[in-house]
Amino acid sequence: MAALSDDPDEPLPKAFRIERSRIMYIELKADGLDGPAVIGRVYFSKSGKTLHYRGRRFQSLKGAGSKANYFETESGDPYWISGPRKDRNDRLYGGQRGVEIDEDVRVEYEALVG
Repeated sequence: MAALSDDPDEPLPKAFRIERSRIMYIELKADGLDGPAVIGRVYFSKSGKTLHYRGRRFQSLKGAGSKANYFETESGDPYWISGPRKDRNDRLYGGQRGVEIDEDVRVEYEALVG
């Protein structure tokens, strides 16, 4: 998905540690309710206030968003970012249609959701 996935082979900065990461659902909300979506590994900053995914930085809207809870710091685009649901209904209005799963987390994600 071009809207979210950048070069998956790009090396991570040393500041990113697997201990401060989590598999999460990430959906772009700039174009409406059902935007491009992916399940991938998100890294948390040391303070936990910034999320990082494939070269993008996200900060919380702190409850001020409509159908979004984070914004991408460079573009300002709104996103919904949350933990993946075990029932796989990650989209706001249910379902999993069109949601991509990053290959580097596929096995771990499948184990997580059962």
